[in-house]
Amino acid sequence: MKLIDTHCHIYLEEFDTDREQVIENARASGIEKLLLPNVDLTTVDSLHAVCKNHPKICFPMMGLHPTSVDSTYKKALQAIQNHLYNGEVKYYGVGEIGIDLYWDKTFLKEQKIVFEQQLEWSIELDLPVAIHTREAFPEVFESIHKIGPDKLKGVFHSFTGSEEDLKEIVQFKNFKVGINGVITFKNSKLSEVIGTLPAEYILLETDAPYLAPVPYRGKRNEPAYLVKTAGKIAEALHLPEALHLPIETVINTTYKNAVELFNIKN
Repeated sequence: MKLIDTHCHIYLEEFDTDREQVIENARASGIEKLLLPNVDLTTVDSLHAVCKNHPKICFPMMGLHPTSVDSTYKKALQAIQNHLYNGEVKYYGVGEIGIDLYWDKTFLKEQKIVFEQQLEWSIELDLPVAIHTREAFPEVFESIHKIGPDKLKGVFHSFTGSEEDLKEIVQFKNFKVGINGVITFKNSKLSEVIGTLPAEYILLETDAPYLAPVPYRGKRNEPAYLVKTAGKIAEALHLPEALHLPIETVINTTYKNAVELFNIKN
């Protein structure tokens, strides 16, 4: 069994006391690769340090998270650009980027500017994007259409949108949806939304330390729990000739999806 956690933040302080054990747990659970998107300027050093110490399993992305965007965004954006373009670190994606209107709508204009600039960089660098969108699918779609969906590729991280949102994403052709522990939550409608989606559009992720799947909900999430999400996805996906897909099919297909999208080479 080979798994890739396409979105986790094990460089954050929540893992400072047992990070090595968390990585060992991940390996023991069948995870071969961990993709680590950045948050903002405060997390760059820890991101780099973890990836430097574990180059065979930890693969970094660089970006500015929408909830970190404020009136000082130009300075932060310049620093992110410097990291992406200076060639000192190999990045596997531009992320975590996007638009978030759940917590605060004060800087919507600035969020759009930052998001679209990072989309442009991803095209120039031929890198996929990891998109965070919360209560902002119309705004995110608008920006993607503005920049050019045919030029872009990436994943809608932690997808919790509607069937209509999913149809829009599928039309972009070069995008996947990242599914994490949310699909295991009792009140989640995600299983129904993705029920007929081909596995070729799905990536597995944890978003650790957040959104731990059942039966770990409420606790710190970690990559080793990824198999719980894979199992729930297997139950959710169905074809005309089968009530659900084998978990092996989900794991193998999502692994292939991740390797191809993020251009990961062993």
